Amino acid sequence: MNQEKLKDLTSRFPLLHHLMDLEELAWFNPNATTLDVGLPYVGLDEKDVREATERLNRFAPYLCKAFPELEVTKGIIESDIQAIPSMQQHLSEQYGVNITGKMLMKKDSHLPISGSIKARGGIYEVLKHAEELALSAGLLSLSDNYEKLHATEFRAFFSDYSIAVGSTGNLGMSIGIMSAKLGFQVSVHMSADAREWKKDKLRSLGVTVVEYEQDYGVAVEKGREEAKGDPKCFFIDDENSHNLFLGYSVAGERLKNQLSDMNIAVDSNHPLFVYLPCGVGGGPGGVAFGLKLAFGDNVHCIFAEPTHSPCMLLGVYTGLHDGISVQNLGIDNITAADGLAVGRASGFVGRAMERLLDGFYTISDENMYKHLGELSELENVQLEPSALSGMVGPIHVSKDTTYQTRMGLTNKLKNATHLVWATGGGMVPTEEMSAYLAKSGR
Repeated sequence: MNQEKLKDLTSRFPLLHHLMDLEELAWFNPNATTLDVGLPYVGLDEKDVREATERLNRFAPYLCKAFPELEVTKGIIESDIQAIPSMQQHLSEQYGVNITGKMLMKKDSHLPISGSIKARGGIYEVLKHAEELALSAGLLSLSDNYEKLHATEFRAFFSDYSIAVGSTGNLGMSIGIMSAKLGFQVSVHMSADAREWKKDKLRSLGVTVVEYEQDYGVAVEKGREEAKGDPKCFFIDDENSHNLFLGYSVAGERLKNQLSDMNIAVDSNHPLFVYLPCGVGGGPGGVAFGLKLAFGDNVHCIFAEPTHSPCMLLGVYTGLHDGISVQNLGIDNITAADGLAVGRASGFVGRAMERLLDGFYTISDENMYKHLGELSELENVQLEPSALSGMVGPIHVSKDTTYQTRMGLTNKLKNATHLVWATGGGMVPTEEMSAYLAKSGR
């Protein structure tokens, strides 16, 4: 972007100066609206989410066979919720802001199979593709017990097909693990910021890992190019996939059931705030969509991004979506939060969800590491840096009285539930986690 265009843009959108200075900030969306107004812009609805749920239920018997750790949940990939009262008190004292209500953590960081939120969307899209191939070949019918997919004949069938994806790490992990288990040939195109242990894990499963010195955008583009030349290669497009989005959205109804089981009310007097780390946007966008369907206007979804990679905030705030990147502003897109190191947001997610998101905020790498150490010490939960970006969301909500007034929340925060969506960390090797903790200063 030339200087003249940049000057014009920053004059119209003054918050960009603060983004360019890598400041931590919060922006609450003045265009946030009700579910009935915002839903038509998504292009998906309850029926689509229900079909995704039914598909995952069909695959549950297979997943039990393929991954014995899922026997306890009968093949359903789901995470626990943990109260974090010590962290709530510590943050309140540290920032001088009283976080009222309950503060909980959704531990997608410890989802089975791949140890991150990507076990939702990534695995779902692979399963959907496998189902379509097997149905088309006459090897499977919808009334079958899908346990049969664990047989050698299916692995042989799927080995004639390939799957490709571009990833900063965790999406590649979920797709690589699931695809390899089914028998597909898999190529994961990894950006420069992907962790070495993630590459090693994938290679140990027979996955082809292609490395790039550039960032996520280049890895995705190269993966897309590879797939174009092979009719038997299916490219999973993190930037534009409705199937990934729907895989994540199933979390909404499941969370509703979990909170009900915990006797936690969510209604007009008991608001639910959910803080979602955001990279390209598919994971948090899909979860937020599912949450809005499950809880309506009683849930308030807020995205968290690194100060060096605020791509979704940038796209929604300017209205340019995928027409602008953080690099256009001179921001380097280099962050310890590898899963969030994305310079250009998904245009599909930004346009679909911009009216249903309450806000966005940024957090520095330094503070992600600091809160990583605090969470480990106070609550005995270990996460990777990107998963800590959601931790300060309650601070921003609690101190922004303008936002509270506009949304009619001023007298309701005492009844609120604050849910920090922990997105990754369950598979981090011990030595890697020790290095994270050392950087935290704890």
